[in-house]
Amino acid sequence: MLKKIVGIGLGLSLVATSLLAEVEKKKLTIGFIALTDCAPIVIAEEKGFFDKYGLDVHVVKEGGGWPGIQQKVISGEYDFSHALAGMPIAATLGINGDANLQAVLSLDFNGNGITFGNKIIKQMEKYGMDKKARPLNSDALKKYIDAKHKKEGSKYQPLSFGMVHPVSTHNYELRYWMASSGIVPDRDTTIKPFPPPTMPSNLIAGNIEGYCVGEPWNERIVLKKKGSTLVTNYDIWNNNPEKVLQTRADFIKKYPETTKAVMKAILEAQMWLDASWENRKEAAKILSKPNYVKAPVKVLEKSMTGTFQYLKGQNSEANPMFNVFANYYAAYPFYSHGMWFITQMYRWGQLDKAVDMKKVIESVYRPDLFAEVAKEIGYSLPPSPWKKDGVDKYNMFMDGKVWDPNKAVDYIFSTGIDESKVSKEELLKVNKWSVKTEQPDYVCPYGPAGCADPKYVTK
Repeated sequence: MLKKIVGIGLGLSLVATSLLAEVEKKKLTIGFIALTDCAPIVIAEEKGFFDKYGLDVHVVKEGGGWPGIQQKVISGEYDFSHALAGMPIAATLGINGDANLQAVLSLDFNGNGITFGNKIIKQMEKYGMDKKARPLNSDALKKYIDAKHKKEGSKYQPLSFGMVHPVSTHNYELRYWMASSGIVPDRDTTIKPFPPPTMPSNLIAGNIEGYCVGEPWNERIVLKKKGSTLVTNYDIWNNNPEKVLQTRADFIKKYPETTKAVMKAILEAQMWLDASWENRKEAAKILSKPNYVKAPVKVLEKSMTGTFQYLKGQNSEANPMFNVFANYYAAYPFYSHGMWFITQMYRWGQLDKAVDMKKVIESVYRPDLFAEVAKEIGYSLPPSPWKKDGVDKYNMFMDGKVWDPNKAVDYIFSTGIDESKVSKEELLKVNKWSVKTEQPDYVCPYGPAGCADPKYVTK
């Protein structure tokens, strides 16, 4: 009997060993920036999801901002990283580093705000701004800029604003918001990159009038009463893609099982984050630690627990979708989401050659690999990696525009304000493809956190 038991135990041990052997590289380093949307990576470490899949992960807070993250992923110092959704696309196109990086999953939807200092808010209020409007447009800022142009003439001094990186959602969101009222960002303003944690200090020092950044660096200013967040990126584009998990294409090819294990761990962390508001509160406490975001729990909870304080000295407002990690397919790397970033790279003059946008995004975003992993751990998949945005209740743009990937070239030139270095005709020549789009239903299969309304929770 003893011999039989020993034999069974040995057999189980060999099975476990064979499963672990599938992970080609056990020791990994993953870089992140001190923002609340690093939560899936941090929770995967703190709640043991990496351990569950046989990984020994060193999670590292990057002090050099997004350029530091990108450099270290390309060099191999980081095996994976927290990344802006546009970063792996830009690197693959050679405009932000030069390497084929891939986005294996989306880390979240939403999470950003546009915050202004008290001084410029007073000026905008003189021109009719109602700071309690949701969503708030940029009409008052446009009127203030027009008056400033008229007063200063040829000696006009552009207003200065901050964002986190040239290919960041923050840069594109700030420009989108401004341009919707006729502001020409690179004529009427100066938009400069700063590492996210330095935004509040730069605003207080008077180096910038406002900025677009992720949490908790908006609420830091609001709670210090040095300014207010007038717009969130949810206001600009409901449930927009924000961060991704990126790695090198050659890493995936060399270590496919390791890649899948990392994806499973982080995806389970995302599901945990949306399972309950209690989990979100626990996550805020974890993120507050010095080795992670290093911000007060009360500041982190403003966004992480379904509320957001827009205005200094006023109550928080319900905003359950400010951070969405797993619900509504937030973890899925939609091709159509990735292509939107390419359209913005053209719109704002960051690309100077015509490329096949479908071919590019299919070489960067990996919904195929995601689908394989998702099925193994029970994460539901949308009907297609291609969808339209701006057509459903929970993916609207503030200006009512529709993003249809089949009309990507027209979309670039549809606003009246663009700085494209490539003509519409040149782009149409190399973008003759079409894709079948399908709209996913709004669903919350993982719990109430990040969900618009409890009626959508199917768990």
